[in-house]
Order: sequence, then structure tokens, then C-alpha cells
Amino acid sequence: MNAAVLQQVNTLQVNPLSAHIGAEIHGVDLTQPLDAQRVAEIRAALLRWKVVFFRKQFLTHEQHVAFSQQFGELTVGHPVFGHVDGHQEIYSISKYRKATRFQGEALLRPWTGWHTDVTAAVNPPFASILRGVTIPPYGGDTQWTNLVVAYEKLSEPLRHFVDGLRGLHRFAPPPGVKATTEYDANVKQTALLTEHPLVRVHPETGERALYVSPGFLKSIIGVSPRESQAILELLWEHVIRPEFTVRFKWEPGSVAFWDNRATAHLAPTDILDLEFDRQLYRTTLVGDVPVGPDGRPSLALEGSPVIAAQAIAQN
Repeated sequence: MNAAVLQQVNTLQVNPLSAHIGAEIHGVDLTQPLDAQRVAEIRAALLRWKVVFFRKQFLTHEQHVAFSQQFGELTVGHPVFGHVDGHQEIYSISKYRKATRFQGEALLRPWTGWHTDVTAAVNPPFASILRGVTIPPYGGDTQWTNLVVAYEKLSEPLRHFVDGLRGLHRFAPPPGVKATTEYDANVKQTALLTEHPLVRVHPETGERALYVSPGFLKSIIGVSPRESQAILELLWEHVIRPEFTVRFKWEPGSVAFWDNRATAHLAPTDILDLEFDRQLYRTTLVGDVPVGPDGRPSLALEGSPVIAAQAIAQN
């Protein structure tokens, strides 16, 4: 294989998939405990490529949790929508899970569906680890975008401008749809509203990321509603530029591990037009409170920080 494409990182093979984001990692068995060197190598690849993928890793729920725990503390499956019965750290990503949340047809725009996980919380997950179990023979791809490169590719005046902005993140239905009674009940029971900087300084790399999750960021603080809309639409259109993204084709046993502090992703909707089933499972790792370029941390306006599932169990 071409040495320019295949990158050897000690005992692992890291095969980049695009210019700015995404790499497949080979040479590791995720069903077994990893030594400190392997954990460090995978983490280094994650920081470099923002999302890393593994193939043919047929994990049980228990093995999925055990692999994830080697990189940090696990949250409950989802702070608002619960977890898999008997496995509080695991969240089910099923084909029709959103059918219980929204009614009506969403106003579709280029960035519809793109999001960074749970940015309504003051400490969104550090990372998410998603494994494929039931995968359609075609369709159902997931996409990720690199929010660090998106920030770097802004013009210098615009970078300076957004460095000082902050926005409100909350759970709310997409434009054009109505929440179901079940969705409303879940959101009210675990209300989360947070003020985050629009630019987040990565706590490990020091990189600046354009922290503008389209699914959660509702408005910019201190500007008029029209100014907020115009600025956000400009930024959302920018962060999903194709050259910043990678598209992953799932197989049974595939695992995706992404840095939630530096990426946004898009779940597929084409599977709803297919008769095939699709089932994945996700764990998330407890995150820190984002900090902007001015040193100001995010501020929780409603709700509490997301804590480790183990701490919840002990209480």
C-alpha cells in the first residue's frame, strides 16, 4: 500500500480517509483490554483526525462499555432519552427512534440534522462511540465535519468577530415540526439550556473549533433576531462544506469514535425510504465545560452538568 496513504503509528495502522477528517484504524482487537500504549495511540489518532473508524469489531454491550471506559468516564446512555434496558451506559440508535419525537414535515435546509451531541448541556460529551449491529446493504451512511478546519477557513476578520460571540443551546424540535407529547415530557423532565461560546478552545490540542451545532444552537446572545439568524445561517452553511467532511459506510461490526469537541455529524435519513432495518448502539464519555478564546466558560442556565453513569448508580 502507498506509504503516503497508510500511516504507521507504532503498533497501529491509521489510514486517513480525507484531507481533513476521518481515519480507519487497523491492527487492534476492541473486544480485548488495551494496554496503555494502544490507548494513547488511538487517542492521538482521534485528536489528529477527529473521528476514527474500526472494522469487524463484533462487540457485546459489555465489551462496548469496557472499551469505552478505557478513554474516560461514561455518561448514562442519553441524559434526556434514556438508555437500553439493563445497560445504563448504552443508547439505542434505531431506524425509527425519532418517530416518537416529532410530528409534521421539517423545514429542510442544507444543515438540517447536523449536530454536535448534547450541546444543550453545560458539559457536552467529550466523545461518542457508536457501533453498528444491523446494517442495511446500502444506504444509512453517517457524515462528520471538522469544526477546527471550519474555523481556520473563515476569513481573518470573521474569525475575530465570532471569537467574542456566545449562543443559546437547547433541545427543541426542528423548524416546521411539532414535538410529540412524549418528547415534551422528556425535555421538561430534564430541562437543559446552556450559553456556550461560538468558538471553543480544545482542552487537549489548544485548537479553536467553530462550536455552532445546528441542531441545538438557537440564537446568538446580544444581537437582534435577524442578525442572529443571518450569522448562524452563514456559519452553518460554512461548517458543512464538503471538503471539511467525511462520509462513512457502515458494515456489521463497524465502530465510529469521534471527538465531540471538534466535530458535528449528520445521521442518515435515506434509510426511511428503504425496507431494511438499521440498529446501532452508542456510548458517550463525560465532557468538560467549554471555554472560549476569552477564557470564559460556558454557563448553565437550566439543568445540571451531565455526570458519570456510575455516579448515578451509586446514588
